[in-house]
Amino acid sequence: MKKWFGLFLAVCIVFFISTGCSHMAAGKKSKAEYVLRLGHLQTETHPYHKGAIKFKELVESKSKGRIQIDIFPSSQLGNGRDQIEGAQIGSIHFHIGSVAPVTNFAPQFNVLNLPYLFESREHAFKVLDGKIGEQIASNLPNKGLMNLGYMENGWRHMTNNVRTFKTAKDAAGLKIRVQESPPYISFVKALGSTPVPVPFGELYTALEQHVVDGQENPLAQIYLNKFQEVQKYLTLTYHNYDAAVFIMSKTTFDTLPKDLQKVIKESSKEAIQYERKVALEDEKTLLDHLRKSDIEIEEHPDLASFRETVKPVYKEFEDSIGKDLLEKVEDLKP
Repeated sequence: MKKWFGLFLAVCIVFFISTGCSHMAAGKKSKAEYVLRLGHLQTETHPYHKGAIKFKELVESKSKGRIQIDIFPSSQLGNGRDQIEGAQIGSIHFHIGSVAPVTNFAPQFNVLNLPYLFESREHAFKVLDGKIGEQIASNLPNKGLMNLGYMENGWRHMTNNVRTFKTAKDAAGLKIRVQESPPYISFVKALGSTPVPVPFGELYTALEQHVVDGQENPLAQIYLNKFQEVQKYLTLTYHNYDAAVFIMSKTTFDTLPKDLQKVIKESSKEAIQYERKVALEDEKTLLDHLRKSDIEIEEHPDLASFRETVKPVYKEFEDSIGKDLLEKVEDLKP
């Protein structure tokens, strides 16, 4: 049912916003040959949006105006799955967002949702920007999609309204909102809590009304969506480096002439590096802002206890993800 709703929403988007990319751009004010839409779920102050703006600037400049990129933030084009399904049929041309919805189309992406997979950003970049990153995304073209690379959402941390987490044991017995992602669900279960999938757009209300006790997200999501107003405790668990996919509709890419395909690829690489730099800078600033808020922050929990407690999650997904893939990631640790 959700899948059909997503497709229906994508069709509505096409009807009400525009009629897709056009070689002639007939009836449009734009003089561009191709008017392409980029969607994401976050606010205009989030690193995703800043990366999207940089991509727009680069593409429009390098193409000498032949391509125009229109950006739709804040879930204007639907949720993550809606936007990816839109990219499949070419009604949405680009999507920047969480890995979790992509696992419905390419299960190997689940490896990136495992807790404590990466030891550092440098470790993550070695994996994502090399052959392993390509291997993870290798099945997307069969689904009508392609991954231009990996932006980032930052390190994920936990907030709640019950108590501070000094060790993994403190995280037990709570209702924690998670994405609809098997590794995240298993992560919360391993901690001894109950995972509760809640759409991101409904999360603030769910926290405010105590439908859930807590949630886990990067600092950008926590601060920019004002979760500190409805949560008492923040624990810097660093349990996942949240890589962000930069999805493009393969149908759209294939319609572009070779020179414009080159523009897209070059511009995406530059925009990804820019967004990562912005995300790192913002992370430091946002933590300072949160320190000044009313939320109580545990900055030095016993991370070893968290790593040990969630080890069974790896065993659970070893077969579906592939032991060889996990070993390749492990081998690139500094």
